Amino acid sequence: MRDRVVLITGGAQGIGRGIAQAVLAAGGSVMIGDLDQEAGKACLDEWQIGKRAMFRQLDVSRETSVRRWMDAALSRFGRIDGLVNNAGIANPCQGPLHELPLETWNRYLGTNLTGAFLCSKHALPALRIAGGAIVNIASTRALQSEADTEAYAASKGGLVALTHAMAVSAGPAVRVNAILPGWIATDAWQKPAQRRMPKLSRTDHSQHPAGRVGTPEDIGALAVYLLSPASGFVTGQHFVVDGGMTIKMQYA
Repeated sequence: MRDRVVLITGGAQGIGRGIAQAVLAAGGSVMIGDLDQEAGKACLDEWQIGKRAMFRQLDVSRETSVRRWMDAALSRFGRIDGLVNNAGIANPCQGPLHELPLETWNRYLGTNLTGAFLCSKHALPALRIAGGAIVNIASTRALQSEADTEAYAASKGGLVALTHAMAVSAGPAVRVNAILPGWIATDAWQKPAQRRMPKLSRTDHSQHPAGRVGTPEDIGALAVYLLSPASGFVTGQHFVVDGGMTIKMQYA
């Protein structure tokens, strides 16, 4: 990733922060955007990596905010080689569908799906020049569900469909892929005031064929591959990273 610039939405905490740190470790530069200014500033303070990292507050559901964020990145770095659409509402369960307010439905779609559309829309001109890549962070809930998760599942399923549609439209200049994380423990990847070690039982780990719950590093490693020239023949795909949970038969 040396000399490459990657923009990461929701990049100040959780999976987004894990991806940002993976890009930095691989030699790249990052622009992270997040609603939480405290978390964003904490990243820069803790990384101490100088001009290779930048933070600006970002609301992916507002086009003016997205446009300002892109402009700031181009002003600092002069190019965009990668975009990671990670920002989203992470709480899947919102109660029975017949009681789900339209406002809540629209908020999930507006952040998780429309946010990825807006960021991709405004990054594509620079990505085409650089021959870059987009990575969308969806979820295994695009493929399987628990009860009362319709808004979240629909937004993540839409993100998978958006991925292959953009791959066709933006190719060959820009590649577009999606990562579908399963259970990723992000407790230790929050801002300092909320950071703690995850409380995970032996059962939590053992129900995964891989033998453990996932970490943000697991997602970051794949994201770096998909953003780099090493994956030059990979586009329009979605990759499940869930420790094998979605292939495991489960009988009561």
